[in-house]
Amino acid sequence: MTELLTISEVRRRTQNGFVTARLHAQVESAAARATREGKPYCEIGLADACDRMMLRVWDNHPDYKSCSALQDGDFIEIDGEFTQHQQFGLEARTWKSRSLTTDEIANLLAGPAELRARQAADSAFIAQTLAAISDPRLREICELFLKDFGERFRRTAAARNYHHARRGGLVEHTAQMMRVALALCPLYDQLNLDLLLAGILFHDSGKLWENHLPEDGFTMGFDERGELMGHISIGLELVNSLWRKLQTEENGRAWENLVPRSEDCRLHLLHLIASHHGDMQFGSPVYPKTPEAMALHYIDNLDARLEMFAAGYLTAKPIAERIFDRVRPLPGNLVKSLEKFQSSPAQRSAGEPLR
Repeated sequence: MTELLTISEVRRRTQNGFVTARLHAQVESAAARATREGKPYCEIGLADACDRMMLRVWDNHPDYKSCSALQDGDFIEIDGEFTQHQQFGLEARTWKSRSLTTDEIANLLAGPAELRARQAADSAFIAQTLAAISDPRLREICELFLKDFGERFRRTAAARNYHHARRGGLVEHTAQMMRVALALCPLYDQLNLDLLLAGILFHDSGKLWENHLPEDGFTMGFDERGELMGHISIGLELVNSLWRKLQTEENGRAWENLVPRSEDCRLHLLHLIASHHGDMQFGSPVYPKTPEAMALHYIDNLDARLEMFAAGYLTAKPIAERIFDRVRPLPGNLVKSLEKFQSSPAQRSAGEPLR
């Protein structure tokens, strides 16, 4: 039987030529099209847990009739030959299709084993990191968020298109940002690590309504709250709501004499959410005005853009050796990065120091 691969794996392997494989995917969109000459074809948008591709089915293809009947949300297998088209990107040639069985659909929705393991590890890391926050107010609001919204958080994408745009992508993005913060804070004594970690958790918390994905599919829908308010406004409202929930008499007595004051904690956490885009023209109502806010902005930007580079090398059109077409919003063409230095076997066996 032909090897079963994810869309990303097929995309990666076709960098070196044709690949014969099966892939399982959900139909994200299905539309009848026609060329300028009037030749009919179907355009089928396919998605799995990690990636997307477009399947074009011409009217002379044996599966044209069945593909014409596909509906959004259907699950299918494409078995055939894949390649990279210079203009259209990943495409299938000489292929056949069929509907997936119930078990195959369940396996597809669960995601590849490697992705499941990585996201589970990231989720555990986030919980462990937040449990180590010293400030009880910041620790408890973070833990309350995970308790009330943990399942939704684990199904949310970090963005709709540009970076970590997959179910669970927000968990991956958040965990990596926390790792950077843990490495950065010992180098800059002025940074409040507790506040920065809480800000990282909540900075995109409004995306639970902007970029949420369902349990039974890979299509990111649209939520009226997300459309009307945007994730920054929702995040501010969410933090205030959770903060009020923590204002019990017991906490009031326990927190009364803590330094800094509880109200200062709340305001600084809100500022991190409000300013994390870094500039009003990019949607933040205020500029970063504290060291933690500036650090959060750049950590967020760094992780997002490095993810864009990683994805761009797989999806961008090659325009010369080691050079790829621009991937927005990155500022220019991509150039393959320099390989990491590797000492020769002779140097390693002799223990020769590197100069």
